[in-house]
Amino acid sequence: MNSSQLHPDNSEVIEVNSWADRWQVYRRLQELEIPSSCEIEQPLRVQINNINQAVQLSSVLKQFSASRRDLLETLERCWEAESD
Repeated sequence: MNSSQLHPDNSEVIEVNSWADRWQVYRRLQELEIPSSCEIEQPLRVQINNINQAVQLSSVLKQFSASRRDLLETLERCWEAESD
């Protein structure tokens, strides 16, 4: 989805720590086909239309904001849950 399909009235501004991370988050959201907009010197805007997109957005943001240790612990918990 491109920014022309983003409905500004239904979108939310997403805070991302660095400008470089903001572009990476935007690219990943585009891959997931989540409506979003990332223009030069403007905040990242995202439109969430369902629970799946909300979970995907949360996961993408966590990848860029969580520490390496937190990410490893999450991965280990997933592996443990899968083996039970």
